Amino acid sequence: MIDQGRAEKNTDRNGSEKARHFGIDHTARALVIGSIRIPLPRSRLARLGIGLALIFGGCLGFLPVLGFWMLPLGFIVLSHDLPLVRRWRRRLAVWWTRRRRPAD
Repeated sequence: MIDQGRAEKNTDRNGSEKARHFGIDHTARALVIGSIRIPLPRSRLARLGIGLALIFGGCLGFLPVLGFWMLPLGFIVLSHDLPLVRRWRRRLAVWWTRRRRPAD
């Protein structure tokens, strides 16, 4: 389940490469969280079911076994198939990047 050698590489503004730490690797159909790669099912219906189940479980995050961590994970799984959720995820990523950038 852990495969550190297959981390996807991205280039930043300076041209240097950095490993992708969070998101979906569309070529391998896997969810990437740090160095952990979780394979997603090939069936679109199964991915939608898993994403919706994670979001529903995240809404019940106050219960002992479930947690609010399931909400973003469910949205990431859904963003693989739904363009609307993909746009929300990208807007959030851009906002987060701009927020973390130091003021010049």
